[in-house]
Amino acid sequence: MTPSGVRLRAIEDDDLPIFLAHQDDPLAAAMAAFQTRDPEAFFDHWAKILADPTVIARAIVVDGTVVGDIVGWIEEDRREVGYWIGRESWGRGFATEALRLLLGEVPDRPVFARAAVHNAGSRRVLEKCGFVKFGETHAPDGVHELLFRLDRSG
Repeated sequence: MTPSGVRLRAIEDDDLPIFLAHQDDPLAAAMAAFQTRDPEAFFDHWAKILADPTVIARAIVVDGTVVGDIVGWIEEDRREVGYWIGRESWGRGFATEALRLLLGEVPDRPVFARAAVHNAGSRRVLEKCGFVKFGETHAPDGVHELLFRLDRSG
């Protein structure tokens, strides 16, 4: 089942406080194995993201409400993708549909993604979109991550 009403749009300044609230949720940060940033560092980080012409950054909007963000960036000469959904919107298929939509915008293949080993929801999103696990690593911060790759177009 595809959730209706999911769309992607360019990120607007008014979206950033919503994204900050999402990353400040301790349960969500733990699920993503993500070290939250203080507001100044957070806004500086997003300024860099939005200024980078190789980055594809979108707000995930459902029925007019911003429920998260999704980003594609270049790291070590390969396209990576990542997403963050506010906890109040988990489990509704929004991340899966947003990733499908973003992959439709991204011509690059292969595309890579990572998920913390304990983040079963994110692993399911990637697998539903055709990503295949190809390895494991420990990030510089020590987080045990699964590595995923998508070789084909939708």
